[in-house]
Amino acid sequence: MNPDIWNVVTFGLIAVMVAALMLFAMVHFELGPNARLVSYRRWLLAAALGSGVLAFMFKLGIIYTVANYPQLLIASSDNSDEISIHRAPAESPGTANYRFVSLDNQTPHTDTSLTGSQNYVWQALPQQPSAPASNPTTPAKVMLGEKLFSDKNLSRDRTLSCASCHDVNGRAGTDGRSTSLGIDGQTGKRNAPTVWNAAFQAVLFWDGRAPSLEEQARGPLINPIEMGMPSLQAVEQRVQSNADYSAQFDKAFGVNTTITIERIVEAIAAYERTLITPDTPYDRFVRGDRDALTAAQLRGMALFQSAGCINCHFGPNFSAASVFDRRMPLRIFPVNPTPYEERYNLVKDKGISANGRGVWRVPSLRNVALTGPWFHNGSVKKLDEAVRVMASAQLGRSGHFLTWSDRDKVLTEINRPALSDLQVQDIVAFLQALSSDRLREKTTKLSPTITASR
Repeated sequence: MNPDIWNVVTFGLIAVMVAALMLFAMVHFELGPNARLVSYRRWLLAAALGSGVLAFMFKLGIIYTVANYPQLLIASSDNSDEISIHRAPAESPGTANYRFVSLDNQTPHTDTSLTGSQNYVWQALPQQPSAPASNPTTPAKVMLGEKLFSDKNLSRDRTLSCASCHDVNGRAGTDGRSTSLGIDGQTGKRNAPTVWNAAFQAVLFWDGRAPSLEEQARGPLINPIEMGMPSLQAVEQRVQSNADYSAQFDKAFGVNTTITIERIVEAIAAYERTLITPDTPYDRFVRGDRDALTAAQLRGMALFQSAGCINCHFGPNFSAASVFDRRMPLRIFPVNPTPYEERYNLVKDKGISANGRGVWRVPSLRNVALTGPWFHNGSVKKLDEAVRVMASAQLGRSGHFLTWSDRDKVLTEINRPALSDLQVQDIVAFLQALSSDRLREKTTKLSPTITASR
């Protein structure tokens, strides 16, 4: 027990005994005889007057229990929905290593105002996304979209399809590369995001330039270093030239439908809206399965909230760029200057930003353990390292800061210690709980070492 707490308890016990003796003497030798009370009534009077002493003893008992059993944060019970989460070992206190930061230029990011971490509500992914009224989802349209998604004839040299960079079966909707390979052996400058759960994102592409799946599907078709078609009209002609498509378009959109780029991207988007993964351990846990998460995953889940990860990665799809909340889909990355930005070349490509630091769409963290390498340039190869980068560059979890504002003439000390190795491992464990069961199985079959290395 903490010595200070033991001193409080000891002093309290002595005070209780002295008070009890004084009360007993006062009732039995003064109040009782003066009031001419019989023996049992003297005891009743003593009990009534001593209720405060009893209450104080009860409080001392609570202090003693909490001080001796701090590891149990949430008690479990067979007849309740509560779970037992145990405290991770505390970090050893270290010597303060201050780093000076000008508040008016670069501020360690610690804001928790967007989500209110104390009252954060965890949510499971819906079983299906909504579709726009102009493009309702139908089985025929989905079947057509799947075929178009995998059709290499939609690239200029007939070597690539959408599925080439977004392998929905073996690579969890990505290609496993740092940056994708386009036609003529060209390499892009950005990492291919997964298409799984893209249906829940309000903006698409790393820079958030597309407001819908339909709009997003147009881009790669005519991007000169991706599929390289000279125009959208050329894409229409490729599809029109394949006689097999005619009947499928009629079935999906009505008899004698003209094959247009609008119909092509609508079919692809309809197919992509079926690529969702509500089958994760996390979703089972939120829906009521208390055995779905391991102890490490529960600790990681709590730390994901308390550390501030939920300020950007919140809601059912773990992204501020999702349809569930559209307040701030784009964020600066990296916010705080750290050695990581040079090590992983994080600021060369600035996304939607014209100058300064990059501005990017907040990616979803669903299936993140299966979709490495990570970040917009695919520069980080290990998930635990990606967690360290985010903790430092976004949350300011890199030590002690002294911030100074020239405008307000205020000096502030901020203590944001770096995450310990155990804390990083726990967050990684929680991120693994966001992986779809069926995608994990498919990815493991493709390469048994891929999930272990990530």
